[in-house]
Amino acid sequence: MRLATIRTPGGTRAVRIDGDTAVECGPVDVGELLRREGWREAAAAADGARHSVGTLDYAPVVPNPSKIIGVGLNYRTHIAEMGRDQPQYPTLFAKFPEVLIGAHDTLELPQESDAVDWEAELAVVIGTRVRRVAAAAAQEAIAGYAVLNDVSMRDWQFRTREWLQGKNFEATTPFGPHLVTPDEVPADAAISSAVDGEVMQASTISDLLFDPADLVAYISTVITLNPGDVIATGTTGGVGHARTPQRYLQPGQTLVTTIEGVGRMVTPVRAAQRTERAA
Repeated sequence: MRLATIRTPGGTRAVRIDGDTAVECGPVDVGELLRREGWREAAAAADGARHSVGTLDYAPVVPNPSKIIGVGLNYRTHIAEMGRDQPQYPTLFAKFPEVLIGAHDTLELPQESDAVDWEAELAVVIGTRVRRVAAAAAQEAIAGYAVLNDVSMRDWQFRTREWLQGKNFEATTPFGPHLVTPDEVPADAAISSAVDGEVMQASTISDLLFDPADLVAYISTVITLNPGDVIATGTTGGVGHARTPQRYLQPGQTLVTTIEGVGRMVTPVRAAQRTERAA
């Protein structure tokens, strides 16, 4: 099953994607849907207003998660290109809902950064409230997967040992277009990013060091995971910062992020309009 949050003249709506048709499910977004008891059955049975998929305006698939947990250094290829040792435990950082944009929204490059980098990622969306769940049972807590690009301001990220400031510039993280239930996603699904048609990243999600169930178990030991919460599982090799010479996103480019069986995001890139700082 595929779910999405779309923008309509009456506000956002959660929809089920049936081929070329999007069927409204009732709640205003996928996050609200996931918080309802029996959401799978309700979404499957929904028979609301219909929209043509070709006309959809996608919002972030979960617009306002209570938390977004990012994972760094989690693909073996990316660990190698960054010259790091494989970590014993997941490397975690926080992101905030204000960073999210829709799958086809325009990315405005922050005026404060000259090093805006791409990071294709598999996003895990939680469907069941869990705390201290065992790894063997963690998969049951996953509602599904989505595509996410953890666009990173490298010059800000590496100002300090902590990465938060480089990962949280507002409206810089495309997320969507769909939430796809786990039964539809191959275990070795291809993941890639391309800039103006040039492939920058190409791997499979089987290269993950800590897989989605591992991450749900580990993070839920620290804090309760709620329906709609998001785990950005890390990026594969091929980021611009690790290239020689280094390469970063530029105005006028188009960033495409794809995960087999999950979806494809097309993100136009433009320069942000400069604003004056208050005195």
